[in-house]
Amino acid sequence: MSCHQPLSKEPAPPAASQHHRGIRSFVRREGRTTAAQLAAIERLWPRFGIPESPVLVEPKALFDGDGPLCLEIGFGNGAALSEFAASEPGRRFLGVDVYTAGLGRLLRAAERLELHNLRLCNRDAVEFLRDRLGPGCLDEVYIWFPDPWPKKRHHKRRLVQPAFAELLAERLGAGGTVSLATDSGDYAKEMLRVMESDTRFENLAGPQCYAPRYEKRPLTAFERRGLARGHAVFDLAFRRK
Repeated sequence: MSCHQPLSKEPAPPAASQHHRGIRSFVRREGRTTAAQLAAIERLWPRFGIPESPVLVEPKALFDGDGPLCLEIGFGNGAALSEFAASEPGRRFLGVDVYTAGLGRLLRAAERLELHNLRLCNRDAVEFLRDRLGPGCLDEVYIWFPDPWPKKRHHKRRLVQPAFAELLAERLGAGGTVSLATDSGDYAKEMLRVMESDTRFENLAGPQCYAPRYEKRPLTAFERRGLARGHAVFDLAFRRK
């Protein structure tokens, strides 16, 4: 595969910090949820939500089929995940995010599209991976446009850090893949360095290379807006050895 490396004038990132339990990669933005979204959560959560429990999630109890188990971390407003799930009925999709408004929108889309292959979790993704998913259970993970936390003093909040890569490696089965995308050149370099530093992952594009755009990744409003502003989009693709 050819080496696809968008040029960036941004400086190389500093060494990533350890992903401590007390440092979160998000801040909650409450107060933007509409009445319709809240109503959707109350009505549809029993159907599409993953209930809180101290035990591990059992995929066979959530889905009728047995296709690949895929997880999107940070689904935002849910547009990409709902479109992806609708286009791939043979896959089982999990989505995790903390934002209530996006959850409400995605639940309404899941009902409208009759998505039988989608289940959602409203909590911190690191906690969900660590506490609710068993070793080797995932086939694919998508991390598309996570918060880049551009200020240097906030880099410790970035999601993709060495401890997080280690957790991903533990939850992915052999041959499982991770698809990442960002429009931050600085964060892309850090993602590349962090993921390649974990020897359990193989860069599918080749050492120190970015990947071609993941062909199944829906074009979201966020990405479309970034492209209109002239932002380069960086894709990365890794496989669990």
